[in-house]
Amino acid sequence: MDGDTLYPIGTMAERTGLSVKTIRFYADTGVVPPTTHSPAGYRLYDDDALARLQLVRTLRELGIDLPAIRQVLERKLSVPEVASAHAEALEFQISALRVRRTVLRAIAERGPTREEMELMHKLVELSDAEKRRLIADFVEDTFGGADANPEFVDLIRSAMPELPDDPEPAQVQAWVELAELTRDPDFRASVRRMARYQATQRAEGDTTGLHHELTELVRDRVGQALTSGIAPNSDAAEPIVDELTAAYATTFDRPDDSELRGWLLARLEVAGDPRSERYWQLLAVINGWPVPPTLVPVFDWLGAALRAHP
Repeated sequence: MDGDTLYPIGTMAERTGLSVKTIRFYADTGVVPPTTHSPAGYRLYDDDALARLQLVRTLRELGIDLPAIRQVLERKLSVPEVASAHAEALEFQISALRVRRTVLRAIAERGPTREEMELMHKLVELSDAEKRRLIADFVEDTFGGADANPEFVDLIRSAMPELPDDPEPAQVQAWVELAELTRDPDFRASVRRMARYQATQRAEGDTTGLHHELTELVRDRVGQALTSGIAPNSDAAEPIVDELTAAYATTFDRPDDSELRGWLLARLEVAGDPRSERYWQLLAVINGWPVPPTLVPVFDWLGAALRAHP
């Protein structure tokens, strides 16, 4: 093309794919003004203006706003700089759209009330920092003032919900349930009782920390009893209770006697709120971890067996 060639606005519209009205708008707002005017006052454009209009069209189709485009055309920003900034903005928008899609799917599956739906939308819109703060406030309110088991406190402080960018409906529902659970005054009171109990035990010399191996032993032995249909008040339950109390006596360096059994029963009752187990199950769902199997039937059986065999 001849560099001195000038094109009327109609030709510019054909070459750029923009409407005449849009080209006029870009001219009137100074985004791409005409190169000159004909003696009759019509807008005329050269090859440079054609290239600028083609760039404007491309950037607009990519969702870049006119103020940013104007800075590109005025060479205050480069195209890579603008593209990078808008790519980051799009990532945020895509993440938000994914969450909204998931909320809609969760609403479709759950059929929540209007209040639940509003809560669901509000909670998933929280930033990661706000989600963490919600759980941190719960931990501080329940464990903050007690000298509880430090290993357990460290565990609950570090286990934060991390809702993925593209969550499943079940993860959104779990997050809503977890948030509701942590705000439940009755559950908070139950957890505070657990924290105070742990603090009392530590004051009396218990420094044993967490007891994963002991928990697994109880799960195994009582699980077998449940599978075999052994009633907790039966004679067949007694040797199981004896084995488990002996393990507790060894772990906590206490005599294996009736006092130990009363102490163990009290310990089970303090920690026996099923909502505590539900807390960890919900956290696992949100974070995509394996969901721990319930121990409620196991500890219910053990508690009943301890009462039957004091």
